[in-house]
Amino acid sequence: MQALGNVLVHYRVAFSNKMYSQENNDTDLLMDVFGITPELKRENRQYWGRELGMCWQHLVIELFRYTRDNFGPALRYGADEPCDLTVGTYAIDTKYRIGSGDSGTLKKFKASASLLRDKGYEPTLLILREDNLPAALTACKSGGWNVLTGKTTFDFIHSLSGFDLKDYLRAKVQEYGIAR
Repeated sequence: MQALGNVLVHYRVAFSNKMYSQENNDTDLLMDVFGITPELKRENRQYWGRELGMCWQHLVIELFRYTRDNFGPALRYGADEPCDLTVGTYAIDTKYRIGSGDSGTLKKFKASASLLRDKGYEPTLLILREDNLPAALTACKSGGWNVLTGKTTFDFIHSLSGFDLKDYLRAKVQEYGIAR
């Protein structure tokens, strides 16, 4: 049946073009602080992504809590929590990495940005890693988020807090003796 064959061909091409590398050897400062190798991370991507994401979130929250008088905790609207913290008019959501481009996730990002803008905030995503899913970043931007990754994330944090989190994490790597 040709229609079924067309479906399979479509997905075969899509899967072969998917940008996903089993051998991703990229590291980041949080991995370096804890001595997590790419090999170890690949053994359980979901666990490490979740745990490093929570660590990143807590670092950013605590940094702004202690450096900004206009810090606010996560906003809650009903059951939704569209951001992790506020600083002045910035509604900030932290992400270690955005690797999901599923429609539900992207719809939620768009709805959150709209809600935050309606409340007078500037929705801002602070993403630690640079190897994010390009389609997801594009969807977040078109949905109303100011999306910052890697160096621009650290620059934003430094400009808003007066604290160089990147240098702090580098110093911790050296202090813990885990430099690669």
